[in-house]
Amino acid sequence: MRFVRWLIAVVVTVLLVIFAISNRQSVEVTFWPLPVAITTRLFVVVLGGVVLAFLVGQFVAWLGARHWRQEVRQKRRRIEALERELAATQAQLRPSEELASGKPAADFGRVDHQGAAAGTTGTPGTI
Repeated sequence: MRFVRWLIAVVVTVLLVIFAISNRQSVEVTFWPLPVAITTRLFVVVLGGVVLAFLVGQFVAWLGARHWRQEVRQKRRRIEALERELAATQAQLRPSEELASGKPAADFGRVDHQGAAAGTTGTPGTI
């Protein structure tokens, strides 16, 4: 996948260089209501427009993803609250388990966000 990405980047770069070399003539860019006129190369105008359109598109996409970012924040807060509640419940159960069995209760560990129990060695079959 990395090779394909680099291959595409090289091809696009070569095409942009060829475009820039082929369109070196000077053009005058005016901004109609303003008395501003800029003389620059044609490829600068075209590529500048493409970059500006890309940045505007990224900004619009970022604004559109606001709902998803807010949902992720809410779910993260909910997970943290549930983990605190689980830890409190386990802490309440430990003394009653110790009294009933006469030995210390097993430590089930805290589950982290990757789904692995805290305190595990990572070796198959061991906890």
